[in-house]
Amino acid sequence: MNRPLVVVMAQAFKETFTAAQVADRIASGVESAGGAPLVLLGSDGGDGLLEALRSDLIGKDWYLVSDPLGRPVQAPVGWLDRSTAVIESRMACGLALLDPATRDPMRTSTRGVGELVNHAVGAGASSVVIGLGGSATMDGGTGMARAWGWEFRDAEGKVLPEGGGSLAEVVDVEVGRTPDAGLTGLADVENVLTGASGAKVYAEQKGASGADAEVLMRGLDTLVSSTERLGSRQFAAEKGAGAAGGMGFGLLCFGRASLMLGASWVLDRAGFDATLGEAALVITGEGSFDATSCSGKLTGEVLQRAGRAGVPTLILAPRAKDVPQGVAVESGGGNWSAKDLEERARRGTERALRLLAR
Repeated sequence: MNRPLVVVMAQAFKETFTAAQVADRIASGVESAGGAPLVLLGSDGGDGLLEALRSDLIGKDWYLVSDPLGRPVQAPVGWLDRSTAVIESRMACGLALLDPATRDPMRTSTRGVGELVNHAVGAGASSVVIGLGGSATMDGGTGMARAWGWEFRDAEGKVLPEGGGSLAEVVDVEVGRTPDAGLTGLADVENVLTGASGAKVYAEQKGASGADAEVLMRGLDTLVSSTERLGSRQFAAEKGAGAAGGMGFGLLCFGRASLMLGASWVLDRAGFDATLGEAALVITGEGSFDATSCSGKLTGEVLQRAGRAGVPTLILAPRAKDVPQGVAVESGGGNWSAKDLEERARRGTERALRLLAR
């Protein structure tokens, strides 16, 4: 008797498990429940992008760049071919690089991402794909632009310090260079740059207080006003412009990049849709599922595609709320151990397959 095919789209559980660890435990749970797991590694441009692409990479180089607070850190550039580089921006400006007590988007900078782009171009890249997500920053990509020679000055003509806290004082922007390569930003969210649904939605998780968040948003508004001659109004309104604390906007405005949803890019490369034809069930998950998970993130994109194909889905998430109607979920219990994840996968798969057999 053939076992039912269960497609597992595994991604990293932020600051808990890598995508490979998630894949291994879910696959074991599915097998224990009598299913045949087909495992794919995924990412929405944030955590685990290079891991999800590992079978496609021909190599990886490491460079010394600036971390969010300007300290040296080794960060990778992956190569899909000799002219196409992939950067996971969080490796240079991510929350995981900072202790919780030092997370402060008023001060943190995206400069390291710009430096990584410089290294990739210097190594021969004519196309650079930049995954956005997991950042500790809200500087609108200005730190990244500083690595390309851009300067941001106040009313007295003084160069402003790095970080989102100084953006409200920007009066003049001195144009630098645009990297000599085509840039593509993979946004992990659909948020625009400013307004109620802008980058401020994620300010608190980056370490901002309520008062800080207001200063940061005024700063992003000021940045848009001070760069209108560059087409900033249009860029700020694009979906994904608010990704990574406005780095999506920075790529558009200072790097003349294109933006797309990272989840779609990764799922298309993985051939996810083609796996759904014979699938009895799709399993995906993340550390915390909420309404934002359906606004450009991988989990939401998986749910949409599986739904269009008529394949039932199961979400595994220690914390879950606002789960769409008709989607099965295993959640609760606080932070899961690897054993918990495997057991939840087994339990959820057994329940789903039992319902399908009726």
